Amino acid sequence: MARQLRAANTPLMENFTNETIDTTQLPKFEEVTFTKLHAAYWKVLLINIGVLFLLIGLASALMVWNIPELEAYQLQIGAGILVIYGLLLLCYRIGFQKKGFAFRMHDVLFRQGVIATNTMVIPYNRIQHVSLHEGIVSRMFGLAKIEIFTAGGHSSDLEIPGIEKQQAENIKQLLMGKIQKEL
Repeated sequence: MARQLRAANTPLMENFTNETIDTTQLPKFEEVTFTKLHAAYWKVLLINIGVLFLLIGLASALMVWNIPELEAYQLQIGAGILVIYGLLLLCYRIGFQKKGFAFRMHDVLFRQGVIATNTMVIPYNRIQHVSLHEGIVSRMFGLAKIEIFTAGGHSSDLEIPGIEKQQAENIKQLLMGKIQKEL
């Protein structure tokens, strides 16, 4: 035990400083120019949402027509469903327009949100694995999604959708190169 304490009092500890950082001088990620998602990704979202709305609409129609007490309210229920669809489409459109990504020298940034904007900053040294994913509809438009897996668990993983496939492959190679440098 005495030997361990003696090692802690080496000259290296005498030069230790812990000065305060002026946070007003730190670079601001808000000033970064974010790349918007590919415009064709909005079509992918519309197709995916349309299929979902169609299935929900059919299920709702079957329910309304099979319950005699609801037949008198078919018009109101249908109008309510259309209003909900419209609001959801508006939220998806705003969310699509707010999404963006950026790559800096030491980290990757992804911004998203409808009411509140969330910006995730992931340092390259936290990235463990990168994969490229193409869904059926995305593939029809030549788009892919970059999936970034980090050392912080599932909640710190990142998915960047709506990127042109060739650009997504280039990004994957960039990230893989950054991971290799960190090893």
